[in-house]
Amino acid sequence: MMKRVYLFAGHYGSGKTNIAVNFALKLHREGKAVKIADLDVVNPYFRTKDSAEDLAAAGIELISPAYANSNVDLPALPQEIYGLVQNRDFCAIMDIGGDERGALALGRYRPYILEENNYEMVFVANFFRPLTRTAEEAVEVMREIEQAGGIPFSAIVNNSNLGAETTAADVRATAAQVQKLRELTGLPLLFTSVKADLAEAFAGESVLPLQLQKKIIDEGDFA
Repeated sequence: MMKRVYLFAGHYGSGKTNIAVNFALKLHREGKAVKIADLDVVNPYFRTKDSAEDLAAAGIELISPAYANSNVDLPALPQEIYGLVQNRDFCAIMDIGGDERGALALGRYRPYILEENNYEMVFVANFFRPLTRTAEEAVEVMREIEQAGGIPFSAIVNNSNLGAETTAADVRATAAQVQKLRELTGLPLLFTSVKADLAEAFAGESVLPLQLQKKIIDEGDFA
């Protein structure tokens, strides 16, 4: 069942930013009113703001720190983000900063999110990352994020990839770790994300085809 608020969090470099942007665009294509917020005050490199033009073209409002994508490091979040969790007239997508440090920013919005109780707290897993190569390592990262942000995870996204060169076989190779993570946490797999050109290889499965940001293609990485 659809939720109103979707929070995407994960290990640094897991790909949560690209997932958040693509998921927001997916909801918009389905006719839903959507807004997206960038809560990442840790990583100034890959930001939701990188997709500002695509989001604006789709009519999706982006709320991000005033100094995102600048050379000013000011870990401050705009007041408009409170509107995402207080106004229930639209779907809200929130891109949470990486690891437990990034999740600290989520704490200030936690009371509103828990009160409404219409959210999905999604752990974005990438089993090709050095510190989350196994389900056990992923669980450790999950617990750290939960403790910092104060909101328990409720679903998993498998975003395992090797950048722009990822093949369907690469994604399939992580299936055992995904299943083990589900067993260890008791959480469902929301979907598997793959490059759009691989979507046909996963026909009939719950898949989110990804359109990669130009920066991701240039750097050979999923944000």
